[in-house]
Amino acid sequence: MSAMLLQITILVLAGLMLAAAFFDASKFIIPNWLVGLVILTFPIAALAAGLGWSEVGNHLLGGLVALVIGFALFAPGWIGGGDAKLFAAAALWFGWPEIIAFLIHTVMAGGVLVLLLLALRWLAPRIPALAGKIEGTALAVKSPVPYGIAIAAGVFWSLPKTAFWQAF
Repeated sequence: MSAMLLQITILVLAGLMLAAAFFDASKFIIPNWLVGLVILTFPIAALAAGLGWSEVGNHLLGGLVALVIGFALFAPGWIGGGDAKLFAAAALWFGWPEIIAFLIHTVMAGGVLVLLLLALRWLAPRIPALAGKIEGTALAVKSPVPYGIAIAAGVFWSLPKTAFWQAF
């Protein structure tokens, strides 16, 4: 039963991360309720995986460190507040040393996202069918980068190496 509960919880996390990426890409916002659900799925997964107190503490510490990193990036305006909160909530799922891989994967995905957006922002106005339809979207030149996409990619890239995945 606990393996099935863990599988369901991981599927819920996957759905929440996809929803966060979609919200960020389409509205440049990651709703607090969605971040809250990512946080609430962690204790269910921890119980289902049979994590001990020290392992749970390790994951909580990872989430706290990620929150500090996220708000350090938010303060100068490099990422949005929703991105910082989502990053910290997702980091709960990664203990030591998996959180390092999650951070690296998220940064790498963010770099690819930025390069892709730069290319698309250059290309989109030159395509007649898109030229008048990009204002207010991620393709507009001055639009923020929907970093929730990179955070979701970091989760999907890193999750198979976690204790949760190994508990199947």
